[in-house]
Amino acid sequence: MTNEDDILQAVYQVILDRKANPTDNSYTAALMRGGIDKILKKVGEEATEVVIAAKGGVCDEIVYETADLVFHLLVLLGHQNIPPAAVYDELRRRFGTSGLAEKSSRPLPLAP
Repeated sequence: MTNEDDILQAVYQVILDRKANPTDNSYTAALMRGGIDKILKKVGEEATEVVIAAKGGVCDEIVYETADLVFHLLVLLGHQNIPPAAVYDELRRRFGTSGLAEKSSRPLPLAP
């Protein structure tokens, strides 16, 4: 396991702990109490903030906002009981494959 995996896993474990043992003064527990809609709203907000930071081109702001986005994605994964390793496995599966080829191999979504 790399250092990057270690910190992501450590943060994820704290998220799971806050989910299992919520307290009134925990931001993560409040997100979990708010349910999927509250979590998705935060993911969307943080993704937008990454876009704005990237457009501004200030490296420190991009890093800060990306960390916020990754944290909220980990909260989403924790809420859905999906371990980060599942995402790592999917990235490993895709590694070395053209992004265009990988995307074209996906089944077409069903029309509503």
